[in-house]
Amino acid sequence: MVTIPSLHVFSNALVSGLLLGGLFAVTALGLSLVFGVTRLINLAHGEVLVLGAYVSLALVRALGLDPLLSILIVAPVVFAVAVPIFWLLLAPVMGRGPEPAMLTTFGLSVIAQSLFIMVFSGDSQTLAASYSASSVRVAGLHLPIMYLVSFAFGLGLCVLLDQVIRRTNFGREVRASSEDGEAAAALGVNVRRVHLLVFGIAAACTAIGGVLVGATFAFTPTSGLTYLLSGFAVVVLGGLGSVRGTFLGALGLGLVESVGGSVFGDGYRDLVGFIVFLIVLSLRPQGLFGRRLA
Repeated sequence: MVTIPSLHVFSNALVSGLLLGGLFAVTALGLSLVFGVTRLINLAHGEVLVLGAYVSLALVRALGLDPLLSILIVAPVVFAVAVPIFWLLLAPVMGRGPEPAMLTTFGLSVIAQSLFIMVFSGDSQTLAASYSASSVRVAGLHLPIMYLVSFAFGLGLCVLLDQVIRRTNFGREVRASSEDGEAAAALGVNVRRVHLLVFGIAAACTAIGGVLVGATFAFTPTSGLTYLLSGFAVVVLGGLGSVRGTFLGALGLGLVESVGGSVFGDGYRDLVGFIVFLIVLSLRPQGLFGRRLA
């Protein structure tokens, strides 16, 4: 049923949607970065995110760490897990076309879900903290603290990666490998090393998103599929491989879902978001901001 929200409800939906877009940016950044550089469609992206949430959960239970503080450990741990997986399982098959590597990530996704259930059970979990369900009042609007925190992380990570890619020697190697790997290799760029580091960095960013998701919403071993789909929506809206486009696409998806929820009801938020995703995909497959890296 369609309802016309009041000005206050609509304003709250707009601001909340923009802030939620920051969370979408963190969860989608790794997916966009990996595809933009390696052309790999990582179907295990959602499980990397859930892995970050579970590693944080283990640290919270074992050491009593604050979930946000645990990011300092979670990101390096997931980086250390992702790098050998890419080196041993993905890199050897990437030269045979996109299908073998993509199917390998699908297999990794299934294995990861089974391991999560074995180790942590299939029950719903949350990263409980005093601020997780709290909100602040700004200009008459109630804004969840975790939305504000997630937006700050999303903006910070996107700006940091954008500057690294644009202004550092490693960033120049990344851009060269993305545009033409064979030409970059001929000029002395170790393309395989670049791909390896990009995959690890993307996994670390995704794990940070997992901690933020776990502190904002409940998660289960199969929650990764939801964030894989939202990640695809974000990178298609923003342009595959574009860091700036990923952030803008995430803000757009957050706005569409939040406003759609206020008009059609919360149960239709995802539906509205994916309808817009399909429209953009059909009219502009390269995304609203193109496929250019950074």
